[in-house]
Amino acid sequence: MSETFDLVIRGKRILTTAGIAAREVGVRNGVIAAIEPLGNGLAGAEIIDLADDETLIPGLVDTHVHVNEPGRTEWEGFASATRAAAAGGVTTIIDMPLNSIPPTTNVDGLKLKREVAEDQAFVDVGFWGGAIPGNKADLRPLHDEGVFGFKCFLLHSGVDEFPHLDADEMEEDMRELKSFDSLMIVHAEDSHAIDRAPHPGGDHYATFLASRPRGAENKAIAEVIERARWTGARAHILHLSSSDALPMIASAKRDGVNLTVETCPHYLTLMAEEIPDGATAYKCCPPIREASNRELLWKGLEEGTIDCIVSDHSPSTLDLKDLENGDFAVAWGGVSSLQLGLSLIWSEARHRGISLEQVVSWMSAKPAALARLSNKGQLALGYDADFAVFAADEAFVVDVKKLKHKNPITPYDGKALSGVVRKTYLRGSVVDGQTPGGKLIRRGGV
Repeated sequence: MSETFDLVIRGKRILTTAGIAAREVGVRNGVIAAIEPLGNGLAGAEIIDLADDETLIPGLVDTHVHVNEPGRTEWEGFASATRAAAAGGVTTIIDMPLNSIPPTTNVDGLKLKREVAEDQAFVDVGFWGGAIPGNKADLRPLHDEGVFGFKCFLLHSGVDEFPHLDADEMEEDMRELKSFDSLMIVHAEDSHAIDRAPHPGGDHYATFLASRPRGAENKAIAEVIERARWTGARAHILHLSSSDALPMIASAKRDGVNLTVETCPHYLTLMAEEIPDGATAYKCCPPIREASNRELLWKGLEEGTIDCIVSDHSPSTLDLKDLENGDFAVAWGGVSSLQLGLSLIWSEARHRGISLEQVVSWMSAKPAALARLSNKGQLALGYDADFAVFAADEAFVVDVKKLKHKNPITPYDGKALSGVVRKTYLRGSVVDGQTPGGKLIRRGGV
């Protein structure tokens, strides 16, 4: 008696939890129901044979995306962001609680965001809550409504409706989060250090870089580590760019501080020395630093001090990037890369002798673990059938006009990359970019 699956994918290169192997994967009701050696002949209503140059990998999980809808939908939006995600092999995103208006700092804000996202998501979408001065009483209700944790800033966030916490307020909120085992995710740059730094005006990247010194990041990260140590709360450092902080992060982890850390493709693939004057597409905060710093971030990943790689896709309209004048003080800070993350990291990793399995772990299993998504991030029995078909050796040149995110700007325009996502599956169905099939997911389940 042979069981029939809704979908069977067969190939010589299937990235399972045991590595890349020749397998057949059977999907039923959107879930991986069988993984067998290639040749076992699983029966399926639909059977897909991968080409020899294709690897089936688990869909990526990007826990750091600014969708900006509602309120700043001209910057991005759920339809455009999730189309871009799917085109890059990302099958789950978790949306940041700011640049939308209202921000996700209370249950009403979350409900509004869910209503807007409901019918236009092409991949699964979850939400972070926000921790701002005065909303401590909103944290538990947001948690109960299914947010994956809470974001705070230790300096001005860039938008006035999402004010920053000082370190004592952050500690107080961490104590609150500890009481229901939630997570505090922190934009760690110290406002006092930045106030003392040189002013960033003009079109020289070096001037902008000097205005966001590593010391500001290091000081804020030290603060997060100590407050996490004192409270016992889970804490996560967002978009690490300063390699100086790696020794103290490693030491805190050895001490048992409940700390995780992410970095982003722009810090791992770009370098300050190569950023042209006036090229505000490269502006982000914390900033892209020097080549020597980049090398140490890669080392931090390989040693496990940095846990995962996520996009921090933070788009805006073209006029906010001040393209006319190229003034780094005026331009919005944010890099658009949601669709390109896998190819960017793979292109860089393969030159360093780092395997595809390791890259996918950093971009799928590890972010899923951060968000405690127990059914995402691995190609394993019982997990959602979220896949990307990846042609690792195929090369392409980035054309910003062909990217799916809303505003045609990215620092990667014209860059030659390796690795093409040929197809993306969400719960066993191909994401076609026409019919939204994404679900709105909650902490602890759909």
